[in-house]
Amino acid sequence: MALVAGLLVGRFVVAPDRAGADAPAPGLVTVPVAFGALSNDVTIRGEVGYADSVEVTLDTSAISGPAVVTGQVPGIGSELGPLGIALEIAGRPVIVLPGELPAYRTLRIGVSGPDVVQFKQAARAVGLDAGDPAGDVFDRTAADAVTALYTQAGYPAPAPEEGAEEGVLAAQDSVRAAEQAVAAAQAELASARNGPSAVDVRAADNAVASAQRALDAALATTPDDPVTIGDLRDSLALAQLQRQALAAPADTSGQRAQLSAAQTQLGQAREGLTRAQQAVLPSLPAGEVLYLGQLPRRVDAVEAKRGAVLAGAAMTVSGATLGLSGTVAAADARLLSPGMAASFELPDGADQAATITEVTPGEGDEARWTVHLEPAPLTPEQVTQLQGANVRVGIPVGATDGEVLSVPLAALSAGPGGESRVEVVDGDPREGDRADTHLVVVETGLAADGAVEVRPVDGDLVEDDLVVVGR
Repeated sequence: MALVAGLLVGRFVVAPDRAGADAPAPGLVTVPVAFGALSNDVTIRGEVGYADSVEVTLDTSAISGPAVVTGQVPGIGSELGPLGIALEIAGRPVIVLPGELPAYRTLRIGVSGPDVVQFKQAARAVGLDAGDPAGDVFDRTAADAVTALYTQAGYPAPAPEEGAEEGVLAAQDSVRAAEQAVAAAQAELASARNGPSAVDVRAADNAVASAQRALDAALATTPDDPVTIGDLRDSLALAQLQRQALAAPADTSGQRAQLSAAQTQLGQAREGLTRAQQAVLPSLPAGEVLYLGQLPRRVDAVEAKRGAVLAGAAMTVSGATLGLSGTVAAADARLLSPGMAASFELPDGADQAATITEVTPGEGDEARWTVHLEPAPLTPEQVTQLQGANVRVGIPVGATDGEVLSVPLAALSAGPGGESRVEVVDGDPREGDRADTHLVVVETGLAADGAVEVRPVDGDLVEDDLVVVGR
């Protein structure tokens, strides 16, 4: 009990008085003015890897038989570029072209749509003329480009459908027969329009004259024979009517109708020939072209095996260049934009530069945003070391133009006019209240990491001057 009482007395009665008597007088809390570059950074954690990883699937529905992989299987780490061969299936190539829209149908004469536009753009990108990309119709020029495409790839163009060549020959025979029918109808119409020949006209005139003479002779005979004279008058009237009929305009309606029917048949035959000729022009099967964006692409994994039937994804590809990606809060993301510089630490401790390529908003107001960056060129050894690593990335969002004076934010105070001031120590701050100080009006600049850039406006301020941050 005596021990407890002694401790209580010493703690709460004697100690405070002694502490008050022995404690030193309160002094100034100061820090020196710094001089150097000042920057404000957004810091994120970034995953290093090849961007835009996608699984490659191929349309093998048009293949008659099993989709056996026969060659051109790429190795992991290889690159697929424009006009490259991604795979060979049943002896046919899968040609790589630049584009974002997957191939979903065979392109042949007459089809139209955005996939045709993409093919024309891709052909132009690899130096082939497939026609104006502004037109979305697959025409003869586009078909010719398919032939050139396969020639560059080292494969024959896709063969036409079975029976297509025989269809051309049959269509050509139909056109010839229709042309002959039109020629015959035209000849008949021309003959009808020309009227009777000179021989027919002369024969009709002779018949009228002969009938007239016979009637005149009968009238001169005595006694008259009424029956004979009547028959002769009838014969003369008939001869005259026949002569008049030769002089009337010819009726060619039958010949014109026959010619029109022959011409219609000829037009149909020519249309059939055009379709038959188009059927033998090269087409681009959906299963023989692979559109990939941002070529070249790196092969990350290969599921296809030579000699095996292709089922499911053939391979996985990604961007051919190493990329960085991380997330950041929405408030910080609004400070970032494509083209801004950044840096991260390499495994050996050196700093490596990077550039922001894309800032993607999250789904929702509070969701984190995704930041994509592209590192400066790396050596193959650095790429191997960094792939799959998680690194700290610093992104300066504000920086001073060279070295500047800076003080802690706590050193600033507001003057009567709202101006910013710092309290500068004249003597030794260890002297406590006896140390002299004076105020220097400053203009503030960039604030970063608890410090702020200051420029003296009224008074002097230099590096290592002591400024008061507390008492």
